[in-house]
Amino acid sequence: MSLLPTPRKPVNYLNNKDILKEIHDSKTTYCYFTKPEYHRYDFIVDMPQATIEESLEYAFKPETIQEARETCALRMDIEQGLPKGTTDPLSIPVTDLVFRVMTWDHVPVAPKQPRKTVKKKTAKDIFEFEEIDPDEIFADLEDTASKAEVDDMVHVKVNFPPFQHYKIDANNTFYCVGKSHWKGDLATGEFSKDHGQVTNKLARMYIMMCEKYAMKYNWRGYTYRDEMQNSAILQLTYVGLRFNEAKSANPFAYYTAAITNSFCRVLNTEKRSQNIRDDILEMNGLAPSWSRQGSSSGSMSYEE
Repeated sequence: MSLLPTPRKPVNYLNNKDILKEIHDSKTTYCYFTKPEYHRYDFIVDMPQATIEESLEYAFKPETIQEARETCALRMDIEQGLPKGTTDPLSIPVTDLVFRVMTWDHVPVAPKQPRKTVKKKTAKDIFEFEEIDPDEIFADLEDTASKAEVDDMVHVKVNFPPFQHYKIDANNTFYCVGKSHWKGDLATGEFSKDHGQVTNKLARMYIMMCEKYAMKYNWRGYTYRDEMQNSAILQLTYVGLRFNEAKSANPFAYYTAAITNSFCRVLNTEKRSQNIRDDILEMNGLAPSWSRQGSSSGSMSYEE
């Protein structure tokens, strides 16, 4: 009998399947569907720049319908606990399929604000005081050569790409069964982008991913690691629902890239502050930080 302990199986804290489910549930809170079961889709038509008619025409292609049937059959097998491939895709009626069409048609538009340019001040501008013509005080607030026209209309910003769900009736005609960023029924409802929320489980996933990433060997030694984590969590709240299921099925990599960018942004900000501090110390004849002294960028040598 072996006295060696039984090796423990690795614990899978997060996986793409669970993250995708929470992303879908979070987006559903911002949507309205004529029936609760219509929140599930079988195929995504990702043509946001096309019209609804062109997107639906693409959805009605035989190869698109066949792919939607295969997805629906796979989901049915998983829900019923059957082996994959048990359900015949051809046995699924076309009227049972739900198509998600990426579109901005139901999102209102608003006037685009004119583009403004901010002149970056230098040390010379700060310390040299000149008389300024009163008519030119606000001259640098607008770029007359490349400014956007106020009449241009743009869609209201939303927290994830908008979409609509469609089904096919017995006459092979598409009809809408749901809209994202919508409050109330389809006939008398209105656009709304603030009535939903991220699920509690997805929020905990954000925090867990940031904490696990902060424990990596190349980040754990920084004293401002908490600032990095907080910045990453804030970034995930902004971009967490922007994940497009039509382009990828790997939200873990998407979130990891967002966390990495947040950590590097805080690191660069701290390094910039440290370089300014070291420059001030060097200008006053004092010893800078050990990082500056140990690097080859130091411009001065210090003697006892």
